[in-house]
Amino acid sequence: MHRLVLMFCLAAAAAFALPAAPAQAQAGARAYAPENLRELRVPDRIRVLEKEYAEQSGGRRLPDDQLEFYLDQIESGWTFSRIKADMARSLGHGQGGNRPPGGGWGRPPDWQQSSVICSSIKDRYAECSKPFRGQARLVENISKTRCIENQNWGNRRGVIWVNKGCRGRFAEDQRWGNPSGYTVTCSSIGDRYTTCAWNAREGRPQLIERLSKSSCSEGRDWGYRTGQIWVDNGCRARFGRR
Repeated sequence: MHRLVLMFCLAAAAAFALPAAPAQAQAGARAYAPENLRELRVPDRIRVLEKEYAEQSGGRRLPDDQLEFYLDQIESGWTFSRIKADMARSLGHGQGGNRPPGGGWGRPPDWQQSSVICSSIKDRYAECSKPFRGQARLVENISKTRCIENQNWGNRRGVIWVNKGCRGRFAEDQRWGNPSGYTVTCSSIGDRYTTCAWNAREGRPQLIERLSKSSCSEGRDWGYRTGQIWVDNGCRARFGRR
């Protein structure tokens, strides 16, 4: 009889003790992010990075170029702990930090940026420099506002523009890039007719980037004959193969 009572008491104690384990594990878990941020989708990575920066900086907004840098470093293997430490240094209050509080972030000189985040803050017009030479395409819609090309974002020479609340991540549009990497820049100096050699094995050239204020209208200001690009009327442009 005593043995049965003892077994019952042990079973009851175990039953009441079981819920405590998940509670302890939950208390020790990271509040909102895994150490390996590659486990998250890009929008969730952005949310985590911006929340962490706001907590460290007293509510300030994470600069777009610094956010883009961290997104790149996540792909290269940076952990959440390393990013948090780097944020602290950039704010001047982390271990080894040499900037005053609020001193800002310096772009690493060896960072090879391939995409850019551009933000229309408070629905205002903004321009962002492209880290590439070709046309941009939207690869991530960050804002709740839908980013629609030629309505609230677009391409201009050397820049991406955004407006009316669009915030997106942009990369080079390979459909309008240059698959072989072969390009030729040809210039009509003094509005004169000029020809430039073109490797016929690359196929027919296309205008990739207009470099002059003068228009470069095909058939009027530039054209192609086998092995040669011709330009006229002040047209200066970079040509490649689309």
